[in-house]
Amino acid sequence: MPFSGVLTATILVSFFSTLMMGLYARNPILVAPGMGLNAFFTFTAVGALKIPWPEALGAVFWSGVFFLLLTLLNVRVLILRAIPRTLRYAIAGGIGLFITLIGLINAGFIVHRPATLLGIGPLSPAVCTFLAGLFFTALLVTRKVKGAILYGIVFTTLCALPLGRWWGVDHWDLGGSIPLVKATGWWSPPDFSLLFRLDLVHSLRWSAFPIIFSFVFTDLFDSLSTLVGLAEAAQLLDENGDPRHVRRALFTDAVSTTIAGLLGSSPGTAYIESAVGIEAGGRTGLTAVTAALLFLPFLFLSPILSAIPAIATAPALVLVGVFMLRPVSRIQWQQQDEAIPAFLALVLIPFTFSITQGIIWGFFAWTLIKMGSGRSKEITFPLLVIDALVLLSLLLG
Repeated sequence: MPFSGVLTATILVSFFSTLMMGLYARNPILVAPGMGLNAFFTFTAVGALKIPWPEALGAVFWSGVFFLLLTLLNVRVLILRAIPRTLRYAIAGGIGLFITLIGLINAGFIVHRPATLLGIGPLSPAVCTFLAGLFFTALLVTRKVKGAILYGIVFTTLCALPLGRWWGVDHWDLGGSIPLVKATGWWSPPDFSLLFRLDLVHSLRWSAFPIIFSFVFTDLFDSLSTLVGLAEAAQLLDENGDPRHVRRALFTDAVSTTIAGLLGSSPGTAYIESAVGIEAGGRTGLTAVTAALLFLPFLFLSPILSAIPAIATAPALVLVGVFMLRPVSRIQWQQQDEAIPAFLALVLIPFTFSITQGIIWGFFAWTLIKMGSGRSKEITFPLLVIDALVLLSLLLG
């Protein structure tokens, strides 16, 4: 798939979906193509299973249609309400640790070590710049400076200028990561070549159904857990204790997946990095509307995106972990049948690098421990249905 076409599709999906989340669902949550779903689309559907990418886009579209049906039939809300309160707190904390881990890896502060899997990276100029940005941002946050995270990103970017390895006229990249664009100047024209290139007919072949199911299953739990985690951490809850405007938010998420297939992208989903904006004070849909409008100029100004290195945004991701871990204090840690499933969900989200894996093993642990401890009355029927779906997905690989 042409890189410029994928970039344009990503911006369009992010714009339309996030705008809908702000205006219709009135939540400060951004919606964009999910990175885990990107990887599944690329390496599993197209790479390993050899499905042509137009058919894979068709599978994305049909998974969105299925999502819309589940949302209209209120099935997704029932699934959300089946998540035990303790697991909701743990999901919020696990997402916080996940975001923090992403930030530390992006900064090069944590790296892969063959002997220990993870370890501290070398104290390079880039890592030192990250640490300077981290402590500067932390100081502003501690002093309750409005816009502290944004100021921290700007400060770290300016500190990174002397590094030189990511700044140039003919080549821009993200602090040494994969180049975002290869263009000169400040602007690059959008590429609409992927719009409506999906194959709706062949994507309904029997061999493509496992792909559609995988998109639905992964996106289902990613979006639900993200909404639950963000709502619990920020107390964006309704009178029933559910995420605010949950039906509209889930409908927006389903529409995002559907239009992603039409525009040429992997499924759209609610983004955990929305926590950065929420922590900075975003509480209404105006936050999402503003972010959506800010996507549009980069249809033409995409080279500027690479002017912000990964080490500049890493401090924000690390500090958001503090914000996301607050609900963990409400877990009944002295009650083991509550604490153990919550702990597994909490640690498996960052350890497996997957929100979905953390939440499904939390579900399994909750169900089995409640059954074994004589508290099976606390297990709801929707939770048993979820467990069955999870088991099916694991058996299908």
